[in-house]
This record gives sequence, structure tokens and C-alpha cells, in this order.
Amino acid sequence: MNNQEHISAIPSNRLQFFPIMMFAIVMGFTGLSLVLSKLSEVLYFPSFIASFFGLISIGLFLIISFFYIKKIILFKEEVKKEFLHPIRINFFAAISISLLLLSVFYRHSIVELSQILFILGAVLHLFFTMFTFKYWINNSIEIQHSNPAWFIPVVGNIIVPIAGKGFLPDDILYFFFSIGIFFWIILFAIILNRIMFHKQFAPKFMPTLFILIAPPAIGFLGYIKLTGSLDFFAHMLYSLGLFFTILVFIMYKNYIKIKFFISWWAFTFPLAAIALSTILMYEFTHQSFYAILSYVFALLTAVVVFLVAKQTIVHMFKKEICIME
Repeated sequence: MNNQEHISAIPSNRLQFFPIMMFAIVMGFTGLSLVLSKLSEVLYFPSFIASFFGLISIGLFLIISFFYIKKIILFKEEVKKEFLHPIRINFFAAISISLLLLSVFYRHSIVELSQILFILGAVLHLFFTMFTFKYWINNSIEIQHSNPAWFIPVVGNIIVPIAGKGFLPDDILYFFFSIGIFFWIILFAIILNRIMFHKQFAPKFMPTLFILIAPPAIGFLGYIKLTGSLDFFAHMLYSLGLFFTILVFIMYKNYIKIKFFISWWAFTFPLAAIALSTILMYEFTHQSFYAILSYVFALLTAVVVFLVAKQTIVHMFKKEICIME
């Protein structure tokens, strides 16, 4: 039984605890689909595998959206609590990011669908960005609330140029790119302060450290999409993404004993982002080092997605997901 069937089997009495973080599953699967698709374009990987995972990704998005819309209808107060929660508010942007990633995936096969997904994703993401900033300004946020998930609503703006090139004028795409890059630096300083000088993350939030990989890796992809140039700044972005990837793997002992949480899906999309960046580096440089690294990161992404998906299914059987925390 696949993930989609398990999600559809959630009993209605647990629907009120259906978490917004479930959309991170779509990000993980779509990220892997994009990696496999890019591999098929650049490094002679079978394209039908990417198409298969693309179908799984859009299927997961539709099923998770169905249950969350049902939750909105039946349990408005629970949704309101999530939307006004200092940590969970950040995961609402996973909805718009999922739309944007699906738009990128279908860009070369179903252009009309890609354009619709892009418009919905870009508009929704701008709303989540503005609402999140408004929330931060109007509420007393404590330092223990800060974690790498803060990058999701803000740095997700960098994905808009990747999906929107050709759909919108570059001036508008630079608007989104600038927001993402500027506030990545600001938020990174805040989160580094939290990591170094305050209490360690709770175990359930440790996987979010992988999100540190995503901003420079996605920034690299967005910058190349806008400029078409592998210049100093592009190299710097890629190198930072590579640095954070090495760093989180050196810290592997921080993750291996963590009990399963839905936050494990934070492992997946950042790995897909660095894999995509590495494939693009190979496309520009044709250096065999990047080709080897591309396959390594692609394999890592696939293995991690499958392992996390397996644990998600196991814990759904145990009824340890969609419960009161």
C-alpha cells in the first residue's frame, strides 16, 4: 500500500489533528521527481522514472489538500490554532511551494497546467510571506520559537523565479528573488544565534537543520535561471549549499536516535535542492567531479525519501500520526 492510500485511510476522528506539515511530503516527493527529471535531461537517466514520481507527487498533493480542506470545513478552530502558532505558521507556505515545484516539474510536458500551478503558487506564497511577517511584527516571538523552518515562507520566494521564468517579466521575478535572498541572510543570523547561545532544539525539530541547505542551493538555481551566468555569486551560493550539506552529515549523530516525527520530511527537499544544484553545476562545467556528485546526491535523496516514506507508513499503521501533541 502506498503513501496515498495510507493518507486516504485516516479516520475522521483524527482529522482535527491532521497537521499542516503533511505538505512537506509533497515537497519531498516533488523534489525527488525534479532530481530524476534533471538527471534524465543531463546525465542519461531513464525519464519514465521521473514521470512516475511526478504522478505520485501530484496525487499526494491532491489527497493531502482534500483532507486539509475537509479539516478547514469541519475543524476551523484547529486550523486557526495552527495558523496562529509561532512554529506551525511557517509550514503553511509548504502548500504554495508544493504548487511551485509541481509547476516546475510539468513545465516541459503540460505548459498550461504548469502556468496555472505557478500563478496559484506565486500568489499564495506572496500572501503567506506577508502574513508571516505581519505575524512576527505584531506578536511577541520568543527566541526558542526560532528554527530553520522560518526559512520556508520567506526563502521560498526564491522558487518563484525558477518556476516563473517566461510566465512573468523578469522585474517581478527579481522582486521575489530579492526578498528570499535578503531575508535568508537576516534569518540565518537569528537562527545561528539561537543555535549557538540558547537551549538546543527539541528532538522533533532537529531534522529542520537540513533546511539550512535549501536557501543557498535554491538561491543558486534561481540566480542561474535569472542571469544564465555561472559567476562569482553563483559559485558562492553553490559552495554555501555544499558546505551546509557536509555540515549536516558530519552532525549525523544528532539525527540517528531521534524518534520519528512528521518533521523527518525536512530531511528530503533540501537534499533534492543540493542534488539539483550539483546537476546544474555539471551542466555548466562538464567536470566529472560534479557528475559523480550529482549521482551521489540523487541516490541520497532517493534513499532518504524512501526511508522517511517507509517510517511514515509504519507510524500511520501504529496511529502515531494525526494525534494530539
